[in-house]
Amino acid sequence: MKIDYTGKTIAVTGAGGSIGRASAILFASLGGSVLVTDIDEVRLRETTETIEKDGGDVASLVCDVTDPDQAAAVVRTTVERFGGIDVLYNNAGGSFPTPMEEIDRKEHARLRALNFDAVYHATMEALPIMVAAGGGVVLSTTSGAGTGAVKGLATYGAAKAALNSFMRSVAIEYGTRGIRANAIAPSAATIGMTAWLETLPGGVQGFAERQPMGRIGTPEDIANVAVFLASDYAGFVNGVVLPVDGGIEAMLPTPTD
Repeated sequence: MKIDYTGKTIAVTGAGGSIGRASAILFASLGGSVLVTDIDEVRLRETTETIEKDGGDVASLVCDVTDPDQAAAVVRTTVERFGGIDVLYNNAGGSFPTPMEEIDRKEHARLRALNFDAVYHATMEALPIMVAAGGGVVLSTTSGAGTGAVKGLATYGAAKAALNSFMRSVAIEYGTRGIRANAIAPSAATIGMTAWLETLPGGVQGFAERQPMGRIGTPEDIANVAVFLASDYAGFVNGVVLPVDGGIEAMLPTPTD
């Protein structure tokens, strides 16, 4: 099996590091023309330069996807730069565990905007363009916190649950028009997303040792799945929230865990 993105255009949000960077690099290495976006200009430049050094076709856009107009601009810029958009990867997101009572209205709104509203606005901008072109793929990074509650992640988890529902709605409403929509749920224990693990007993290593595969995930673990789900090899995979967590979701918590 050889996945080839030659002639395809892809937009990746949150491409300044971790999963977004690994995914953008992989899409480009497989022949895709990639627009990378991030709020962090320095980190975004590093991603862009890495792709350019490898001979990839890349453009970049510094933007804050919590702003609806800037989220929509991700899609418009991809079309302007490359002539269309085949894959929209809504990867930007994140949170840090905070007790519910410490989340004020402003922070609640910011977390919702980053983890759900940004996906909504970019996707709604992309859908009519994809329909007119005969199809496309919408992919989003979600979280296990969107399917099961995690202490300290109330707003984040609620936003990811909304994202999951929205991806499924896109899948069933646009499937007959050639559009697929899926979400990837990485483990929180993925390299680049582990700051909170340092606050736990045993830190990252202790957490890794308790996992089914004895390690935490890498950005490349997630990027490989993203590239597959957006490819024709996953042409009948639609409306899925796929855990990519090394088996964490399969575990039944016990007193020894």
